[in-house]
Amino acid sequence: MTDEEIVARIVAGDSAMFEVLMRRYNQRVYRAVRAVLGSDDEAEDVMQQAYLNAYRNLHQFEGRAQFSTWLTRIAVNEAIARRKHDTNVMAGEDDVMNQIADEQRPNPEQHTMTSELRAMLEREVAALPAAFRTVLVLRDVEGLSTGETASCLAISEDLVKTRLHRARAALRETLGTESLFTFGNARCDRVVANVMAAIAAR
Repeated sequence: MTDEEIVARIVAGDSAMFEVLMRRYNQRVYRAVRAVLGSDDEAEDVMQQAYLNAYRNLHQFEGRAQFSTWLTRIAVNEAIARRKHDTNVMAGEDDVMNQIADEQRPNPEQHTMTSELRAMLEREVAALPAAFRTVLVLRDVEGLSTGETASCLAISEDLVKTRLHRARAALRETLGTESLFTFGNARCDRVVANVMAAIAAR
C-alpha cells in the first residue's frame, strides 16, 4: 500500500494502520530527531510526540509533498522546539550556525554499538553545529533530495547546499551512512507501542 492509501484509511477511522507508517519511517524519523537534538537522551520522547502530532493532523495532509517529507518536517519541528526549550541554542540563525555543543561524551546508544568506527563517526557528526548536522543527516544518511530537505527544514535549497558543503568539509572523512544513528528493533517496538497506546486512549 502507498503512504497515501494508508493515510486515507487512518483518516477514515482505521487507526491501527498508523503502526504501518511508524514502522516504515521509524529509522528516518529517529535519525532526523537525533541529528537536531545532538544526543540520544530525549530522542524517543520527541519521536513519540512527533508521531502523535502527525496523527492528530493527518486530515491536513493533502499529498502535495511526499508523506515521508511531511512526517520528517513534523519530527524536525518537534525536535527543534524541544532543543530550543532545553538549551535555547536555536534562538537565532547566527547562534545555530556557530554553536558547537559539547556532545562528545558517550551515551547509551554508543555503548551498544558493535563498531568503534561507527561510534567515532557519530561523535564527529554530533559535534557539528545543529544546522549543519541536520542537513547532513537528511541528505547523506536518509537520502532526501535537496528540495525535500529544504521543505523539511523550511529553508531555501541554496542554504541546504551551503550547509551540506560546510558539514562535509568539517568532517573531512567519508561517512559510513548506513551505520549512522541506527534505531534497533527493540526501540522501534517500544516507540510504536507507546504511540499506539496513546492513540487508543484518545
